[in-house]
Amino acid sequence: MTDTPFWMLLAATGTALAVLLHIGCIAFGAPWYEFFGAGQRMVRLARAGRAEPAVITAAITLVLGIWTLYALSAAGWVRPLPGTRWVLLGIIGILGGRGLAGLIIGRVRPGYNGARFWYTSSLTCLALAALYVAGTLTW
Repeated sequence: MTDTPFWMLLAATGTALAVLLHIGCIAFGAPWYEFFGAGQRMVRLARAGRAEPAVITAAITLVLGIWTLYALSAAGWVRPLPGTRWVLLGIIGILGGRGLAGLIIGRVRPGYNGARFWYTSSLTCLALAALYVAGTLTW
């Protein structure tokens, strides 16, 4: 196995896990939003049966699912997708930017969603970005 499939398969696996966790939040509602630190506003809306948390989470899930497909495409596990290199660079930029921004937000405004959420999700985003970088550099 070459380096590209290994790193891209790890990126795809991590991103697919994020998809499953987001689906779990939609399916199981407020307890899952609360456990994963999504913030009291999201938890309150989910408890009230409002659609906003599910809609927001579904949008994030869709994006993460598309990213998973692009990682699998780069690994050669699914047919080539259009603009793979550019999409991978975009994914790296978004994950890296979100990771860095979240660390700053967790430091200067931890009450917004809670510091635990910002630090955990930001480190996760940075780790995924690193996997996408490793896979893209060896692609």
